[in-house]
Amino acid sequence: MDWTAAQAPSLYDIAVLAEETRKAFPQPFDYPARSVVIQVEELADEDMLADLELDDPYELTGLYDGIPLTERSVMDQPDQPDMIWLFRRAILEEWIERGDVSLAELVGNVVVHEFAHHFGWSDKDIARIDRWWE
Repeated sequence: MDWTAAQAPSLYDIAVLAEETRKAFPQPFDYPARSVVIQVEELADEDMLADLELDDPYELTGLYDGIPLTERSVMDQPDQPDMIWLFRRAILEEWIERGDVSLAELVGNVVVHEFAHHFGWSDKDIARIDRWWE
């Protein structure tokens, strides 16, 4: 491979990998997963880190922001759609450190993990969708 023209995966590249993972969700999760916004940023901002009591933005590869379906009631009036945040530089750092998985596998694992918060999935549910979890 000629590395002279190689570039690091972009925000868009990470978003494409995330969408591929979402599109592969089995029924009955495929349709409701479409209502969750996936946003890719370079790193988590200071407010997100403070809310999670984290100091190092490289510790956070993804974040679910919303009310899990298993906890939602008719009284909940969200002011924004449920969101999954992916943090490109933290994902790339983990990918480099691991060195034993493809970028698509790692992004897929982060996406599945964040959707697990949204759907209220058990470890068994996660393992049906993401074998890497086992």
